[in-house]
Amino acid sequence: QVQLVESGGGLVQAGGSLRLSCAASGRTFNSGAMGWFRHAPGEERKFVAVIRRSGDHAYYADSVKGRFTISRDGAKNTVYLQMNSLKPEDTAVYYCAAGFSLILSSIRTPSQYDHWGQGTQVTVSS
Repeated sequence: QVQLVESGGGLVQAGGSLRLSCAASGRTFNSGAMGWFRHAPGEERKFVAVIRRSGDHAYYADSVKGRFTISRDGAKNTVYLQMNSLKPEDTAVYYCAAGFSLILSSIRTPSQYDHWGQGTQVTVSS
């Protein structure tokens, strides 16, 4: 069992930055890939970024590439999402997820992840 707790969301003006954190406990943190998804009103949950369990490679949605950076700290059992140059369209609830049997073709599919956090709201004002 894995418990994931997100933090760091809030209200920020367009062009600003936020760093989200996801603290993991339970099953060995370093045995799974860690991802971020977001869910805006009226839309389906969308992939944002994922980092491999080794931390040596990450993948991003085209909409955030070059602005967001995902990282993980094995000693702290925490994954981060640094969000820069935020836009109003980045407004959503952001969820952290853990996947223990992901393959490359499935990293953008929410149902392929095994555990989820409760989400943290990010609101970007124009």
